[in-house]
Amino acid sequence: MNYFVYFCTLLNMHITMKKSLLILAAALLLTSVSAIAQNKIDSQGRRQGHWVRTDKDGSKIYEGEFADGLETGTFTYYYRNGNVRIRNNYVVPGKRCMHEAYDEQGHLIARGEYNQKNRDGLWRFYAEDGRLVKEAHYAMGVKHGLHVVYNREGDTAEVANWSNNHRHGRWWKRIGRDGYITGVYVNGGLEGRLVEYNDAQELIREGFYKDGFKHGSYRYFEHGQMTINETWNHGMLADREVRLLLPEERFVSIHSMACLAPQGKAKVVIYLKDGTKLVTHESSEVVYDRLGNEYFAFANRKGRVLVAQECVQGMGKDREGREILLLDPQPDFDIFLDEDGVKMVRSAQYRDNSPLDEFRPSKD
Repeated sequence: MNYFVYFCTLLNMHITMKKSLLILAAALLLTSVSAIAQNKIDSQGRRQGHWVRTDKDGSKIYEGEFADGLETGTFTYYYRNGNVRIRNNYVVPGKRCMHEAYDEQGHLIARGEYNQKNRDGLWRFYAEDGRLVKEAHYAMGVKHGLHVVYNREGDTAEVANWSNNHRHGRWWKRIGRDGYITGVYVNGGLEGRLVEYNDAQELIREGFYKDGFKHGSYRYFEHGQMTINETWNHGMLADREVRLLLPEERFVSIHSMACLAPQGKAKVVIYLKDGTKLVTHESSEVVYDRLGNEYFAFANRKGRVLVAQECVQGMGKDREGREILLLDPQPDFDIFLDEDGVKMVRSAQYRDNSPLDEFRPSKD
């Protein structure tokens, strides 16, 4: 073996490793010096010059310039994937900046001004496709001024005035294509008259509010004709009268009704609490939709038999041993209970704190 060659080989390897270590040390030193040069703090503890902040994995969190401890120029914040999250361009160091926010895919989602870390002035918000979805005015962090929402077609969807973080003034909202609802807010609560129109510009709702609650008359319309007339008292429903075709038109209070049952596809028999029986020439779907669900429940859902819960007396059996509903007043036919009907009866009895009778004797 040629020991001279072997010795030369070892010497060369040693020199190469030494050079590599020197290069690495130099690189680390330059990096350290660069970092120190970037993130400078003066004798008064204020950040100065160019700063870069990273997380423990080395991903950049933000980058920007400081002057006497205040952000100045452009400050950029990043997502972990390296995309820009926020870009602030300072017009007054540390106090006022024009702000832009982006999602992780790089789409602009908001643009506006911050004043001492408060939203101030006009702000615009965007969808992923760049479409403007909202414009809003702020005054030092609180909603103040006009707010406008836009739909996918770029048309106005909602307009509201705000004052000190409360809706205050005229409010308008699009319903469907050409329909809309409008009213007035006072310090966050609806006040006065509210109206709603459908796409054909027909009035479908008109009501009144006081201190944010329904108060007074509240009416609903179909094809220009009133179908429901309600009376409210500071958010509490006092009465609801519904339009019935008997065949003449008549408004009947839901508080006077005890039981309703379909008679074919286009008639409903209504049993009133005073024993009167009415027949309205409309489908049960139309009539029941007007009644609401505050006072009524299905005794037999398949049969579409609807009863006023306050008239329920319990359960009984017919002569064949089938469960039937006991009402006061009792209609001139037996109401056979389904599972929902049984639950409704028992629920009503529990609410009244009455003992639960599995079966009560039927009235012969």
